[in-house]
Amino acid sequence: MCGSSLEKGWRKAQPVKADLRKRARVRRKESKRVQTPDSKLKYKRVLLKLSGEVLMGDRGYGIDPATVEYMAVEVEKIVKMGVQVAIVIGGGNIFRGVEASVKGMERASADYMGMLATVINALALQNALERIGLQTRVQSAIEMRELAESYIRRKAVRHLEKGRVVIFAAGTGNPYFTTDTAAALRAMEVGADVICKGTKVDGVYTADPMKDPAAKKFDAISYIDVLKHNLKVMDSTAITLCMDNNLPIVVFNIKKADNIKNLMKGRKIGTIVG
Repeated sequence: MCGSSLEKGWRKAQPVKADLRKRARVRRKESKRVQTPDSKLKYKRVLLKLSGEVLMGDRGYGIDPATVEYMAVEVEKIVKMGVQVAIVIGGGNIFRGVEASVKGMERASADYMGMLATVINALALQNALERIGLQTRVQSAIEMRELAESYIRRKAVRHLEKGRVVIFAAGTGNPYFTTDTAAALRAMEVGADVICKGTKVDGVYTADPMKDPAAKKFDAISYIDVLKHNLKVMDSTAITLCMDNNLPIVVFNIKKADNIKNLMKGRKIGTIVG
């Protein structure tokens, strides 16, 4: 009787042991896939801030699939170099909370709608990244179990250490805060070396270069000067947060191929705010 019960216990244990062995094999495979950072890299963990408008391409609204694929390929280049990449993406290509509030909508409701727009963009980018073979996780500041993980700092850091791209969606999860502020906050929480803000222009100018041909570009500029001259790099809350924590920001043209790759190597690309 005793032998029979022992045999039953042994049989029950076999599937559990097999499952544990399978998990161990998966972990070993994942660890082999993690790229070793190049010692020549200037930045080894970065937060890439993308505006929603960048995903529109030449369209006036929404998401351009070709542009999203291009962004994914640019991210892939630096992941292959061993850079740990986190991304914060805006939602202005779908809905802008501030503009809606100016037109009479309650600000908090408008901002929450804007957060949902960032989730749509995050899922589109995740899809493009995974189609080219990059492991990706979307973490949302607003709980959406069926679509994304909830934001947990330690979990996000672990994903980065495993070589996964982490996309932070839904801003900070609070109204009245922009995705610029979310980018600054998340960058500090995960210990990023720099915020790389990808835009349509190649740096920070004295005025909008699209409207003013006489606008001059800065190669470097201080946080205080950005605030003093009201330069539209990021909103004042985000700039102040970066200044208080000595987190540099690099503004560069994301539409120029290999710009972000060269930036990781320490080449002079765009404007550095610090």
